[in-house]
Amino acid sequence: MNNYNFSIKHREEFDISSQKLWEIISEPSNLNHYHPFCKNNDIISWDGENHHDRLEYLNGVILERKIISWIEKKGYDLNIGRVNGRQSHVSWRIEDVSDNRSALTIKVHPWMMNQGNKLFQFLPFQLFVKPQLKSYLKSVLRGLKWYTKHNKPTPRNHFGKLAWFS
Repeated sequence: MNNYNFSIKHREEFDISSQKLWEIISEPSNLNHYHPFCKNNDIISWDGENHHDRLEYLNGVILERKIISWIEKKGYDLNIGRVNGRQSHVSWRIEDVSDNRSALTIKVHPWMMNQGNKLFQFLPFQLFVKPQLKSYLKSVLRGLKWYTKHNKPTPRNHFGKLAWFS
């Protein structure tokens, strides 16, 4: 694993089993169901060895996600970024809370804040990047929670707009 200067994470609990949560987040094109800033989540490849997809945000930005570590029923690690561009590292981890209750934590290591001197990056990270990404992660996980409760796709921008993604 690389050395990262900064990361942002958010954890949310769900009233479903960890098995059901895994089924949702490991399904092809899963972001189409619950990601509130996702316009399209298209598969590039999704099989036992390769998990690679394309995420188009509501604002037209297109990023590719390439899963680099698949941990059956527990989560995965992925790199996300523009094609041939810099990549951020993201971890998705499921944990059991009880028989029919689980939690998911998403942790992002943004590429722009993990290069160079920590001292120079500290203020921009704390004042700008961290609040935006924290709000983003909350919206994604709240979208997943909404989807598990209502069993229909989460409406776009359901928890408010974000300049980077809406």
